[in-house]
Amino acid sequence: MTALATAPAAAPGTRRGGLLRAVGRTHRAALVLSLMALAAAAVALIWLHSLGDEARAGASACATPPTGRLPSCAVVDAINADETYRDGMSALATALSLLMFPVAAWAGGALIGRELENGTAPLAWTQSVSPARWLAVKLAAPAALLTAGTVGLLLLNDWARGDGDPNLVGDWYDPDAFVSTGPVAVAYALAGLALGALAGLVWRRALPAAGVALAASLLLYNALERYREKLWGAVTRTEAGDLELPRSAFQVTWSDVPRDGVLLTRATFHPESHFWPLQYVETGLLLAVAGTATAAAFLLLARRLP
Repeated sequence: MTALATAPAAAPGTRRGGLLRAVGRTHRAALVLSLMALAAAAVALIWLHSLGDEARAGASACATPPTGRLPSCAVVDAINADETYRDGMSALATALSLLMFPVAAWAGGALIGRELENGTAPLAWTQSVSPARWLAVKLAAPAALLTAGTVGLLLLNDWARGDGDPNLVGDWYDPDAFVSTGPVAVAYALAGLALGALAGLVWRRALPAAGVALAASLLLYNALERYREKLWGAVTRTEAGDLELPRSAFQVTWSDVPRDGVLLTRATFHPESHFWPLQYVETGLLLAVAGTATAAAFLLLARRLP
């Protein structure tokens, strides 16, 4: 009885799941806003999928006068669902491709920086919650939610795109379309989270950390977009005279070289079959950045402890 009476009570954060619940309570507003945005995007994609057939009819070939195989151009022009569908899909693709920026700002400012600035984190460390465990839960919970939510939206987006008509959803190599149709979207979000956490630990203040996290994310995003074409070996084609590439070709270089009185046209490009290799390489690079930033955050936290 004496041993039971004198044993120290476990801190609330040390109970199973206590720290996770504490993170949820602290960032309840961000969680609610994220779930609302996720639900709105899901509803929008379902609605856009319902417009898909009509939109494809509005973007189809036509003839004046109509033929047995092509409808009247007057009938096709009267369909305006294609514009609504195109604008909606473009807006959602842009939102998915830019997800890393609000994630990075929130991670640097609210998730880590603010708690170090106002002393909440050091207080938690004195209540039997180790700094390493605190940071692990801080990163693992949003990482799991980001991964699940982004994968869900990617699946809905692929479903809403239908046959992927480039006249309606853009070419596969368009920056927003490329990011919003593969695993690279998840990797960008996770990289933003890790960069934000590292910035929060470096600056230990909410506003500077959020600004630095945004700047780092912008630099990473622009660098990968600029050098995306170099992430996988391109195809080179040389022909005498005119050379016409299909619309699905992601053109890298184009040159006309006269040789022995003959004009040779040389084009370097990525065919559509390079979509997945480019996705995998870029995803790997982003996950490497996320892993490096996360490791640096843990090392920095350990070095700053007394």
